[in-house]
Amino acid sequence: MSKTETGARKGASPRPKNKLARANDRTLLLMTLPALLLYSIFYLYPTISNLRYSLSKWDGFGVPEFVGLRNFRKLVTDDDIFNKVLSNNIEFTFLVVIFQTALSLIFAIFLLKNSRGSTFLRTLYFFPTIISSVSVAMVWQFLYEPNLGPINVFLNSIGLDFLALNWLGSETITLRAIAFTQVWFHTGQMMVVYIAGLQQIPAELYEAAEVDGASRWQQFKSVTWPMALPTTAVVMAYTTIQSFRAFDLVYAMTQGGPNNSSSILVTLIYLTAFNEFRFGYAATQSIFLVIFILALTALQRRILRTRY
Repeated sequence: MSKTETGARKGASPRPKNKLARANDRTLLLMTLPALLLYSIFYLYPTISNLRYSLSKWDGFGVPEFVGLRNFRKLVTDDDIFNKVLSNNIEFTFLVVIFQTALSLIFAIFLLKNSRGSTFLRTLYFFPTIISSVSVAMVWQFLYEPNLGPINVFLNSIGLDFLALNWLGSETITLRAIAFTQVWFHTGQMMVVYIAGLQQIPAELYEAAEVDGASRWQQFKSVTWPMALPTTAVVMAYTTIQSFRAFDLVYAMTQGGPNNSSSILVTLIYLTAFNEFRFGYAATQSIFLVIFILALTALQRRILRTRY
């Protein structure tokens, strides 16, 4: 074959697809349509509608009245309840992320080996995760009951009655009591994530550390923790999102009371929309919630990335 023919063949346009290939492309496109339809109906359309309602005043019945950025200005500059609830949510998230991450890592380290005892304890710790949030809330409501609840009954029986508190009725302690319940609820789930991450650490690293005479704490500090940082980033991001989405647990236990002391942003959004019928303002609050979660998780990821 001459160079001229070779060059002509290289420069030639690609052959058009045959009928079978075009039919396959159409079939693949048709197979994606149900998923695209469901995505558009249940995600894309509500998202666009929420953005539109955030710029309006709407009670859920009449025609929305366009108010521009008035809802956003009120949210940022003139809403003391929102500021209080945002502060609650930050405290709740901080407590849950710190304690849930720490406990799940500790449990994962001790239950890393695949023995019968470890398998049983993993199952036991993971079990609360498969229970519904409302069921967990009802159980812990009973445990926290100030008069007949097992926690206060036990404290009174051992002479620590000064520690027997009105766990869900005190403005100073309610949010922390719910945070403890949230940690109990999801620590087992994050423990499983940590176990999967720790099992990927090469055993040779620990063997080398033992040869160098490193103690268990030194092995954790020099091997386990640095190698577990990518998993920690995932756990912290997921736990942060969980703590901002804990509507069912908070609402079932206290409905945000007393005096909004245990309310978080998702419960406030619900009450604003369905108790006060201010759907436009609730849409504005939900947009702020999404932006705040994105910013917080991005900050966490950036901080942890600098360490691995």
